[in-house]
Amino acid sequence: MNSTEIPIQAEMVELVPNGKHSALNASSIPSVGNDRFDENQANVPEMEEFLPHGTEKKQTHFTDFEGKTSFGMSVFNLSNAIMGSGILGLAYAMANTGILLFLFLLTAVALLSSYSIHLLLKSSGIVGIRAYEQLGYRAFGTPGKLAAAVAITLQNIGAMSSYLYIVKSEVPLVIQTFLNLEEKTTDWYMNGNYLVIMVSITIILPLALMKQLGYLGYASGFSLSCMVFFLISVIYKKFHIPCPLPDRVNSTGNMNFTLVSTSSYQNDHSVVQAADEDICTSSLFTLNSQTAYTIPIMAFAFVCHPEVLPIYTELKDPSKKKMQCISNISITVMYVMYFLAALFGYLTFYGQVESELLHTYSRVDPFDVLILCVRVAVLTAVTLTVPIVLFPVRRAIQQMLFQGKDFSWIRHIIIAVVLLTSINLLVIFAPSILGIFGLIGATSAPCLIFIFPAIFYIRIMPKDTEPMKSPPKILAALFACLGVLFMIMSLSFIIIDWSTGGGKSGGSH
Repeated sequence: MNSTEIPIQAEMVELVPNGKHSALNASSIPSVGNDRFDENQANVPEMEEFLPHGTEKKQTHFTDFEGKTSFGMSVFNLSNAIMGSGILGLAYAMANTGILLFLFLLTAVALLSSYSIHLLLKSSGIVGIRAYEQLGYRAFGTPGKLAAAVAITLQNIGAMSSYLYIVKSEVPLVIQTFLNLEEKTTDWYMNGNYLVIMVSITIILPLALMKQLGYLGYASGFSLSCMVFFLISVIYKKFHIPCPLPDRVNSTGNMNFTLVSTSSYQNDHSVVQAADEDICTSSLFTLNSQTAYTIPIMAFAFVCHPEVLPIYTELKDPSKKKMQCISNISITVMYVMYFLAALFGYLTFYGQVESELLHTYSRVDPFDVLILCVRVAVLTAVTLTVPIVLFPVRRAIQQMLFQGKDFSWIRHIIIAVVLLTSINLLVIFAPSILGIFGLIGATSAPCLIFIFPAIFYIRIMPKDTEPMKSPPKILAALFACLGVLFMIMSLSFIIIDWSTGGGKSGGSH
């Protein structure tokens, strides 16, 4: 068959399976009027990077390996990348939005996230690239590549730091509860700084040294099972905690209500009863001063975009349709878990719920065995998520500093150690880490979710296939504008919050 008779492939990924370099000659690519690859013809080295001549020696890059990760393991890895500590704050978000508004916002964010992944996969398929940074390079050259790499690095370092910050603050409380201590002691095993270093060295570092992300599938599955246990416990506790909450709890776990005189009770009975009804009544739609702070919590709940393309690269028998299915399943599962955790957490404490759900349970009984187990499960989940989030950061560094280099175990290990060391130092010494995370989340997350996938798609999709005025590109442009608007709103809320000393900056994952 003459090469000119070969139909233009909709996806280069079929020509270049598993991110490997094809043996196809560049001349075998069809060249008809307004060739979709005419931009590559102007840059021969870039074309040859993905479609080298068959007579030339094959170039080996650090991403070159046959995809072996199963469909199920890929779902586990992507679900674990989506799942973060943000689930602990969703009940608080619902308390400040109402059930219906929360459901609407959560649904909108889930759908937008799925559409964003669709844009990434479609752009990746057109040019046969499965690295976020390389999509940026293909769309805008070096500036696009650096912008994507910086955004991924900032977002994921912020996420990893938030996870380790939870380890630093929660592990001493778990040990204190486990030892049944009324107050925290000064022993080394109660020092969060020592504990976070130990967890990083003994658990996180060995997992972070895995060569491929697919190997973490079992850890991801276990991490998700811990969060399922958390969800089941939240649902169970809804039917065993009274509302309003008792004023105090003794060390044996028996709930004691504060006694008041008969006269006081008679005089204030109607007032107390009305107050209790207000406290223990759910709201379908709520707008208050805290509603604005809940939007970033929900918007960042589905950030997984830096992990999508690495997971796609390692997928066995990959295709865009298969990866989109993995993404949709992962987002759907997390959507259900998020809504149930928020709903039952909110219906347990209503307006009394705190921004960190587990702290609210501690007000009922700090020595509750089930809540102790839930704390351990959540700590396990966030700890096992750190290696998943670290992988795209290391890949971004590889793309920026060592592109085209053969895989090196020494470089692989050094990058992981330096990253973990830096994050540990940030967690240990940063005086106010939440504000930093809020700023990072308000800038990098909108770029990764909304802006970059849309503008990369607009630039990479050939104009002869989809003109600029075509509905898909118009929709992508609106999507990018939505991201810019969201970034401006998030930054405005954070600046106002800092100026008023609120300290409730929106966080990421």
